[in-house]
Amino acid sequence: MIDVTRLNGKEVTINCELIEMVEETPDTVITLTTGKKIIVKESRQMVKNLVKSYKRECNSTDFVE
Repeated sequence: MIDVTRLNGKEVTINCELIEMVEETPDTVITLTTGKKIIVKESRQMVKNLVKSYKRECNSTDFVE
C-alpha cells in the first residue's frame, strides 16, 4: 500500500499491486486494474519510487511492523 495525495489535498492509500499504469498528462493519473483512475499531486517518478520502496519493504527480512 502506498499513500498519495489527491488534487483536493486529501491523502488516500492505494494498493500498489492494482496499479496498471501511471501517466502525466500533465496531472499524474494512476489507472488501476479495476479501471478506476486516480489523479494525484505526486509526479509519475514519485509514484514509481513509492512503489519500489514499498516492494523493498515487503521483501526485507528486517521488516518490523
